[in-house]
Amino acid sequence: MMHLAETLNFSGRKVVAAWASVPFPALRGYSLPDTLCAYQQDVPWKLLSSCREQKVGCCFAQSVVLRGICKESHISCLGKQPTSPLHACESTEQILQHYLHTLFPGAFSTSHVLEQPCNTLPPYPQFFSPLLTRQGFLLDKPPSYSSAAVESIPVLAALQSSPVLHTLLYSLYKDLQKLNTRRWASFFSAGVEQDDFQEALQELRTLSQCYEMGSEADESEDEADSD
Repeated sequence: MMHLAETLNFSGRKVVAAWASVPFPALRGYSLPDTLCAYQQDVPWKLLSSCREQKVGCCFAQSVVLRGICKESHISCLGKQPTSPLHACESTEQILQHYLHTLFPGAFSTSHVLEQPCNTLPPYPQFFSPLLTRQGFLLDKPPSYSSAAVESIPVLAALQSSPVLHTLLYSLYKDLQKLNTRRWASFFSAGVEQDDFQEALQELRTLSQCYEMGSEADESEDEADSD
């Protein structure tokens, strides 16, 4: 994980944000292009890291893995004209890569598609919606019969070097800045020097600024001058 984070970071950045979709919202009987075409304005995964900003706007680099989607799922209607650039792709890997490049133009993106799903057999908790099939795919409407336990699910996970991390890191910096270190004598008695603490605090602020975009960076410089 550490080496992957290093690969995704450059220009002074050091940390990444985690995203996931459990399960990945794939409709039963629909192709992967059909599913992704429904998410042209927003991605079908949620932020796991404790950032206040939940909506994805852009990212600098990312690594995305999709599990539980078979290789044939890119074929929706054989013999018909592709209805979108995603439908024209020749493999699930190309579909996911094209989707990422479309949503995040200019970002460095790596993607992998694995056929093996994530198993959800006992003791995995059965907290899934009744709309899920045993293989974890979504139904158009609730079944008329009692559905069996979900045995596996498709999952998408992503690590991103993203501007959302600016909010997280800068909030941490502001919270630490408010601490009255004179009240934490035991902390410094462990060997931490006041100067080292202040240096680490400034490094955290500098790191948060590495994730700013455009006007945000200008506002941060103005705020730095006021400090």
